[in-house]
Amino acid sequence: MLRVKFSTRDSAFVPCLALAFLGAGTSSALADSVSRSVDVMATPSAVWSNIGPFCAIKDWHPAIGTCADDGKDPPTRTLVTKDGKATFVEIETARSDTEHFYSYAFESSPLPVSGYQSTIKVVAKGKGVSTVTWRGNYTPDHGKAKDAKDALGGIYDAGLANIKAQLTK
Repeated sequence: MLRVKFSTRDSAFVPCLALAFLGAGTSSALADSVSRSVDVMATPSAVWSNIGPFCAIKDWHPAIGTCADDGKDPPTRTLVTKDGKATFVEIETARSDTEHFYSYAFESSPLPVSGYQSTIKVVAKGKGVSTVTWRGNYTPDHGKAKDAKDALGGIYDAGLANIKAQLTK
């Protein structure tokens, strides 16, 4: 057991220290993640050529109507849904075209999350078969954990299903 002795002049410090310990213990407990995968009948290079460009999401995700890339390094993309009701601003945080992945983070989104970071990656599963995995880590807004997980899971599921459908034709 840790014992710390404080004098009466430290009395204002003790509540602050207690709050700091409580806060440190709860921040990681609030973090959550979502991960989805789909197998596609194509090589990783073929899949990556379709989904790898940062703004290609407008071509493979059924909910995305437009994608505007700011042309900077690292790039930031602005996504607008087809119905025009939602806008996402995302910055690319890592990329490897040889390893077939990129990572990005939300700069802004309508979803009830903060600290969102995600990676989409393609790996070989077997001869002519690839696995596309999309995973994200985030902190849901207070009281919105289920809403956040459901929204992100739905986004991932729709995108991966469409990738599979497009590459199966």
